[in-house]
Amino acid sequence: MLGGEYGPAVAKSIELLVAVGKIFEAERLIPIESAHVSGVSYKNLGDAGLEFLEEQADLGAKVRVKTTLNPAGMDLDRWMDLGVPEDFAVKQMRVIKAFKNIGIEATCTCTPYLIGHVPRFGSQIAWAESSAIAYSNSVIGARTNRESGPTTIASAITGRTPLCGYRLDENRAPQKIVIVNAKLKTPFEYSALGYLVGEKVGSAVPYFKGIFHPDLESLKALGAALATSGGIALYHIEGITPETLKFDDEKLKGLDKIGVDEKDLREASIRLSSEVKDPIICLGCPHCSLKELKHYAKILKDKRLRRRLIAFTSRGVYDQAEKEGCIKDIEHAGGRVFRDTCMVVAPLKEMGWREISTNSFKAAHYASSMGIATYLSAAEHVLREASA
Repeated sequence: MLGGEYGPAVAKSIELLVAVGKIFEAERLIPIESAHVSGVSYKNLGDAGLEFLEEQADLGAKVRVKTTLNPAGMDLDRWMDLGVPEDFAVKQMRVIKAFKNIGIEATCTCTPYLIGHVPRFGSQIAWAESSAIAYSNSVIGARTNRESGPTTIASAITGRTPLCGYRLDENRAPQKIVIVNAKLKTPFEYSALGYLVGEKVGSAVPYFKGIFHPDLESLKALGAALATSGGIALYHIEGITPETLKFDDEKLKGLDKIGVDEKDLREASIRLSSEVKDPIICLGCPHCSLKELKHYAKILKDKRLRRRLIAFTSRGVYDQAEKEGCIKDIEHAGGRVFRDTCMVVAPLKEMGWREISTNSFKAAHYASSMGIATYLSAAEHVLREASA
């Protein structure tokens, strides 16, 4: 590959991975089984990123493993309905075309594990979406570092990655113990827990005690918030996540302990919220699951929204929800469900958004950083408060 036998695109990609491997003192490169690419929205890529992708495609780059794509900056079909400017849409479609030419599936979702891209336990992968990384490492037990968009593309093209970081057993051990003294019931509460713990432990690997029976949606929310405030790529939950069997009391001895109670969770929500007057309700960060869309549809059935509601999901989940009537019920109440994008990577300011209400600490964090006033509360609360 380095010698150019497989073409210039492969040579450039392997050069990047070798350089990264040297920086992190990796012993060697290893094969990967799949990849998930971030940096898809033109908002994040800009012209320089677009030119890089088109150059890779022109050089004949092709992926060697199953590779899926993170959300774009708009619904690829209904971008006008979202208020996305036409010049942005034209550039975004060029981005998607370049990815397709490289052989990447235009899934445009941050939850590839909800549409069939589910790695094996222990498999080496190269994923580059923070919430998906946390989920695949922690809940599934696959192995990936916090990859960047360029390194993920390079790994997909070469089928290789440096052996370092969370790919090694010794780096997957817990570093902090978190004692949860609160009864967590909703994904919103798990999102609050994740954001608070991320702030406290940074990028350390937390080991949670006191969490019982979380569903997929709660684990999805927990990982997304952990990755947002703390850069956490791996967590363990006693008796829940698959690798906790390796860590008995003896191996956990001596680790710093952090306690979290219900008051802490409430204060985290208040701290990240701001006053809003007429916010757009935004749900789906990370992308909504079918269970979540069913739940929202049930709350809104035979009601009428007084505020604008937008929910984001993947095409695969959207198709299932449409068959089951969820989309119809949400839209009948005055809401809309969009695919391919989310509130984090869409050009919200250019779309005229000034205020949002959401159940996602990740969404609130990034929206606030864009200067958009954000109110945080459980989805059930914001939906019932905005409907009649």
